[in-house]
Amino acid sequence: MSTAIQVNKLTKRFGDFTAVDSVEFSVETGEIFGLLGPNGSGKSTIIRMLCGLIAPTSGSAEVGGFDVEKKVDQVRQTIGYMSQQFSLYQELTVWENINFYSHVYGLKGGRLRARREAVIELTHIGQFSGRRAAALSGGWKQRLALACALVHEPTIVFLDEPTAGIDPVARRELWDLFFQLSAAGKTLFVTTHYMDEAERCTRVGYIYNAKLITHGAPDDLKRLPGVTPAGGKWIAVSCHQTTVALTELKRADYVIAATIFGQSIHLLMKADEPSSRINETLARIGIADVDVTLARPSLEDVFVTLTKQHAGNGAGG
Repeated sequence: MSTAIQVNKLTKRFGDFTAVDSVEFSVETGEIFGLLGPNGSGKSTIIRMLCGLIAPTSGSAEVGGFDVEKKVDQVRQTIGYMSQQFSLYQELTVWENINFYSHVYGLKGGRLRARREAVIELTHIGQFSGRRAAALSGGWKQRLALACALVHEPTIVFLDEPTAGIDPVARRELWDLFFQLSAAGKTLFVTTHYMDEAERCTRVGYIYNAKLITHGAPDDLKRLPGVTPAGGKWIAVSCHQTTVALTELKRADYVIAATIFGQSIHLLMKADEPSSRINETLARIGIADVDVTLARPSLEDVFVTLTKQHAGNGAGG
């Protein structure tokens, strides 16, 4: 498998503020690479450098084999970009927006018509071709933005929080499109705050205070030693009154960390303590019918644990 994106000690400073600090990673062709991190951690700055929109302070990066500083025009022909905020022309119709971006990328004649029809078919937005972009719902606006990002057939697509603020059904449908693009050989670079979306990525990276803390396949990150420390084990607890149960379990001397995850409680407890102690603890406050099972850490557990570790070590931007 070839490398689509190569990043080496990439750094960006704005005056005395370091937005991205010596970041290194690579993305393979056809991958869906997810970049996660708190607001202000440097995700969008990395995308802007990789798209050739701003120059790095130091370090280097190649996108599609082109240096992002020296070969900006080639990079921009190679990539598609979909920003956090809908940035197309609100007063133009769906058809007019796609047609405009086709001309921006130099498409003409039969190729223009073929690509316009191809992205309309891919995103299923043809039913709204005559509707102004301003009148579309959030999910359909994102489909239009994706169509415009793909019209020139880029091999690498940057998606900066593409599903922020849209409903769950629209999110699922957009991700079905992303999988379709990946299966066709496109490389997708996605930033997101949603843990379920991170689970869908081939590999994910986690950036905190401008530094890339870790990156790898989701299952590999869950096996990191710091996530399940020596002498600890993860447990899933299902019961009624989960918020009451959580408060009580957090007081227990055998519990290292605990939080509600979905409909259950995820907790990290001392490995040498029997799991039956959880039943005993909750029975004392009248909570019965408790189901206690061994569990694996979630990606949320991974990132919360890593954030606490690096915050405790004094990491700062």
